[in-house]
Amino acid sequence: MHLNPVSVGTGPVSFADVLAVTRQGAPVVLSEDALTSIDRARAVVEELAAAATPVYGISTGFGALATRHIPTEMRAQLQKSLVRSHAAGSGPEVEREVVRGLMLLRLSTLATGRTGIRRETAQLLADLLTHQITPVVHEYGSLGCSGDLAPLAHCALALMGEGQVRDASGDLMPAEKALAAAGLEPVELAAKEGLALINGTDGMLGMLVLAIGDLRMLLRSADIAAAMSVEGQLGTDRVFAPELQALRPHPGQALSAANLTALMAGSAIVASHRTGDCNRVQDAYSLRCSPQVHGAARDTVEYAATVAERELCSAVDNPVVVDGRVESNGNFHGAPVAYVLDFLAIVAADVASISERRTDRFLDKSRNHGLNPFLAADPGVDSGLMIAQYTQAAIVSELKRLAHPASVDSIPSSAMQEDHVSMGWSAARKLRASVDGLTRVVAIEVMTAARALDMRGLDPSPATAAVVRTLREAGVQGPGPDRHLSPEIETAVSLVASGAVLAAAESVIGELR
Repeated sequence: MHLNPVSVGTGPVSFADVLAVTRQGAPVVLSEDALTSIDRARAVVEELAAAATPVYGISTGFGALATRHIPTEMRAQLQKSLVRSHAAGSGPEVEREVVRGLMLLRLSTLATGRTGIRRETAQLLADLLTHQITPVVHEYGSLGCSGDLAPLAHCALALMGEGQVRDASGDLMPAEKALAAAGLEPVELAAKEGLALINGTDGMLGMLVLAIGDLRMLLRSADIAAAMSVEGQLGTDRVFAPELQALRPHPGQALSAANLTALMAGSAIVASHRTGDCNRVQDAYSLRCSPQVHGAARDTVEYAATVAERELCSAVDNPVVVDGRVESNGNFHGAPVAYVLDFLAIVAADVASISERRTDRFLDKSRNHGLNPFLAADPGVDSGLMIAQYTQAAIVSELKRLAHPASVDSIPSSAMQEDHVSMGWSAARKLRASVDGLTRVVAIEVMTAARALDMRGLDPSPATAAVVRTLREAGVQGPGPDRHLSPEIETAVSLVASGAVLAAAESVIGELR
């Protein structure tokens, strides 16, 4: 598949740009305005490097060693030593999409002309993305201040032709070999370039952008799951009426309620108990309050997106080139990003929690309004979906643990020079686990609700029927004797994660919001 290149200029890259490069493998080019800005800032750095007065990051050591003036003849070694020593990550490899996001967002900052990088160094970073050469970055090493030092240093190491990378096929090899195979030459880092390559919030920001994209899709999928559950548990759609939502005008709540109403429109199951003799007074909170929870989650995601958009507009480095001079600053601190990463983990945990509660109601004979216990074909002989809910519960419990904020922690480093850190990278890593867990919980609710809808014996709404049909065509079977459930759960998970569940509903009623 041919992909249009993403152009990186002096302005911010977009969410769509990040997703194209990270998940679709789009090539990357530097715009002419970026190259001009890079050259202009480099001239400032070279003038300061030639001066007798020490300048931090150009002719001095780093961090707690910043007081040492480094002679001209040792500055190339200074840059190599900085990158090599900071490439100190440990643990499992970080996912390819995360590393590509890290590289793209660092390149975006370099393109602003605030870092003093040379154009050939920036160009090589773009070339690595285009040739899909992905440095090996490890799980542990970043404190989120000064930015994501260790992960970025592993990427910078590859520009020097050192360390390990994976090529476009995913094969592990030395960076020097991968560069040569792509017709690329390593760079010899010059003054200031080492810091310019490693001093940023790019890893945590990249993971934030990816998580926002995932959560926007998952929250619409959670609305689908909730609609199926309300319908399958003989609940009412009247509580989702727009005039009721207007009494509490949170925008996300209104959107979620509108989705639920549209999803249940035309349901024979809902119509079957919309009569004067219905003795139901109020549905349980997990059904009735779905828009309030899902809506608050939506609003939180959009707040996080606002923070991410600001960060995408930022030039994060220390020191920076500004108005023809180089100045130290604290913009590398990851607190703004870390806070919203933690906030989104709370959102993921709570949306999963209400999803699990809706699922559990289907399985309890005293609360499921006439369905078999555990939706089993022959209760007692069959256990039905009893243990699928256990799986949900185990994940929800884990998500509650992951919701504990990383950003409230700080551990001093660099001989107390870096005495307050953000832990934003850690917040981002656990958010990825939270998003995966939420996907799994929603998928189990969808497959449970689909079985219940089948057992009702009436036609569900056209939108939810399309979701049930998508599950069945993919191999998630309907009611029947017990069978090996794990493969069906994984299929349901893949259908939610890929957006297929969302697409099925939207194919009937149009785009959900």
